[in-house]
Amino acid sequence: MTEAAAGALPKHHEASATEKRVILASSLGTVFEWYDFYLYGLLATIISAQFFSGVNETTGFIFALAAFAAGFAVRPFGALVFGRLGDLVGRKYTFLVTMGLMGASTFTVGVLPSYAGIGVAAPIMLVLLRLMQGLALGGEYGGAATYVAEHAPNNKRGLYTSFIQTTATLGLFAALLVVIGTRTVIGEDAFKEWGWRVPFLVSAILLGVSMWIRLQLQESPVFQKMKEEGTNSKAPISEAFGTWKNARWALIALLGAVAGQAVVWYTGQFYALFFLEKMLLVDGATTNILIAVALAIGTPFFVVFGWLSDRIGRKKIILAGCALAAVTYFPAFHLLAEAANPALARAQAAAPVSVIVNNGECSVQFDPIGKNKFDAKSCDIAKSFLAKSAVSYSNVSAKAGAIAQVKVGSQTFTAPDPAKVTGEERKAAIEAFQKEVKAALAAAGYPAKADPEAMNTPLVVAVLTYLVLLVTMVYGPIAALLVELFPTRIRYTAMSLPYHIGNGWFGGFLPTTAFAMVAATGDIYYGLWYPIGVCALTVVVGLMFLPETFRRNIDD
Repeated sequence: MTEAAAGALPKHHEASATEKRVILASSLGTVFEWYDFYLYGLLATIISAQFFSGVNETTGFIFALAAFAAGFAVRPFGALVFGRLGDLVGRKYTFLVTMGLMGASTFTVGVLPSYAGIGVAAPIMLVLLRLMQGLALGGEYGGAATYVAEHAPNNKRGLYTSFIQTTATLGLFAALLVVIGTRTVIGEDAFKEWGWRVPFLVSAILLGVSMWIRLQLQESPVFQKMKEEGTNSKAPISEAFGTWKNARWALIALLGAVAGQAVVWYTGQFYALFFLEKMLLVDGATTNILIAVALAIGTPFFVVFGWLSDRIGRKKIILAGCALAAVTYFPAFHLLAEAANPALARAQAAAPVSVIVNNGECSVQFDPIGKNKFDAKSCDIAKSFLAKSAVSYSNVSAKAGAIAQVKVGSQTFTAPDPAKVTGEERKAAIEAFQKEVKAALAAAGYPAKADPEAMNTPLVVAVLTYLVLLVTMVYGPIAALLVELFPTRIRYTAMSLPYHIGNGWFGGFLPTTAFAMVAATGDIYYGLWYPIGVCALTVVVGLMFLPETFRRNIDD
């Protein structure tokens, strides 16, 4: 990789009217794209019921998260397709195309029939639309970040691109406001039945506004100059990734910065949301409001850390955020549980639940085809009930062939032995077992849902805000760092691929992976090992191989 030469930094630079318009137009357009993309994540629980109702509840939610992840899976391919187009044709026209694809796909989700209406065709069509969204987003971010960076002065590139970094959170925030507003106006029952479609349909209006804004922009001056001089790349993909000299920088960017940034982003915003709703039993409307408040408090810090990175460097801020996440996620989420559902936290401490069984005889609590009723083994009967009830439990080893037992505090309940009961007798035995365990859980103080009156709301908001602040540390400077790592002729392509592999695969798969880890182990905190491990990897690779870039001149 040929590094851009360090340029003399101007002592003072006021943003011109053109630069302000570039930042505003690029940021607003990208906000609307993120709004479209993240609506699905906010409504995953409802979408699970609407489109994956043919399987059991736990599997349905994992499927819904998998469909959410499908949009992330194809983002690197969108980065290659549209990154190449952006380096060949131009930044402006490429992200006009990506915006059109995103808007059309989102609107179509709003009119898509449910599983009850057209059967298995519904989830298939939903996944196809998510794939289209992912392709579009794969081309959007690199274009917007590159476009703004190439208009920015060298000593304010972190500040200018930090406004692009706010767009993902602002898009999520806008989606939250529309969801909360719709829920409030029509009521929760109507929202679950048909009102969830309204935020998707609203995207048609946002698409029109976004397209109009983007059409007012001119092409990047750096790209225009390169095109006029004939120095632009004729094969940006092969030039960026075809030789180890260049490809190694994409790998370093991925493992030494973006992977950690991605898991911090999705843990601090989406996994925190799922954790509140699915693990801590906080109702969906309250969860949305709590996350929205934390985002409103934390979002300005994207700009703060972008500005700071112009003064002390990008690398140290990003790696510090990853290190803090790795060290503090477990205590932060434990504190969140105690604040959001204190009755649940007290019950878990006073009367911990365990399953006594030979784990080698248990099924994984995930059923891709919806045929497993989890009633053929005593272990499955016990664990599926606890998973569905969102009860955290530990596993205690038993000898092979032992019938599973559930221990709630000092009480022990033996699950039915499927080898001895069949048909209606087995069904009745399972229902009796579940009733006994449920009564014991209630007596031990395990709540059916979080009590809003008992919730320590200021502490919940404080913990969520802390998680968002970690997001701002790692995400605020990342666009400037990626732009500065790669030369102009291949910049759009070269920065887009590591960014979207990191955020699409490492980050986008996080909710699905973490929730599946929880379902497999019974420990509601176990899924946190995934982001902690990735953050630790990024800190090590970043310290060893990632260069500091904040004094580079990217205009050459």
